[in-house]
Amino acid sequence: MTIGELQNKIIEYKKKNDVCILAHSYQAKEITEIADFTGDSYQLSVMAHKTKQKNILMCGVRFMAETVKILSPDKRVILANPIAGCPMAEQMDKELIMAVKSKYPDHTVVAYINTTANLKTVCDVCVTSSSAVKIIAKIPNDKILFIPDCNLGDYVSKMLPDKTFKLLQGGCPIHARVSVEDVKKAKSAHPEAILLVHPECSPKVVREADFIGSTSAIIEYAEKSDKTEFIIGTEISIAQHLQYKCPHKRFYPLSKDIICPNMKSTTLVDVYNALNGSGGEELVMSDELIKSARRCIDKMIELGG
Repeated sequence: MTIGELQNKIIEYKKKNDVCILAHSYQAKEITEIADFTGDSYQLSVMAHKTKQKNILMCGVRFMAETVKILSPDKRVILANPIAGCPMAEQMDKELIMAVKSKYPDHTVVAYINTTANLKTVCDVCVTSSSAVKIIAKIPNDKILFIPDCNLGDYVSKMLPDKTFKLLQGGCPIHARVSVEDVKKAKSAHPEAILLVHPECSPKVVREADFIGSTSAIIEYAEKSDKTEFIIGTEISIAQHLQYKCPHKRFYPLSKDIICPNMKSTTLVDVYNALNGSGGEELVMSDELIKSARRCIDKMIELGG
């Protein structure tokens, strides 16, 4: 079966079975083409909540499917590939953060959206990479315990110097592996290109950037910019997607190593199998877990996230 034939079968299945397909921006082109919505993780969970379909298929990683289920507990949520996890989301557990909270009881615990549902239950406020500065600026407390990404936390702390941040050693191993040496090599190879970087990269790399933003912000900036050459400092698929969106411009990955194996684990065949009932995994979460995990997301929404 060709890619096109498989895509047509998937489109038939999703219409027949009343399924909304969500694809994170890091998914392959052949998957984003058949998705109903493509974007950042929280964007997708909001779209899932708004759509009329009662069945949601997440082409992404587990914490994203959990967030969809938290916001839409009445819907059936399926993760296309059950092994697709997130090292950052899974590196800190509830017990660890409860122990840290006991040492810093006067701090507001802010959780990056890239955390498990279980961990969110002991956090006060949730943020995305695009809303973190705005949300934390509105928190009355000036003492913040930010988890799990210390690189994103460092970036936010520099934007909000009036607040005190406690950061733990955690984050995205894919973005964290990018070095200043990678930046020098990329700029040397493409001297006319401007550097767009995700704040999950190290502070040293972020300091070299011409623009810092979430995945969606990077895409939007590149599309609207009058510049024609860009070095993309986030998952390598974004440079590829931008090449399709803007064929008159040039996009270069900051490093060939910024590849997320968990995102790449989902294939078009996985999507097909999840829709025909022979693959995927339905997310099952207790009402208590959903209720507890949702509190920090509701607080984010309250503060304008």
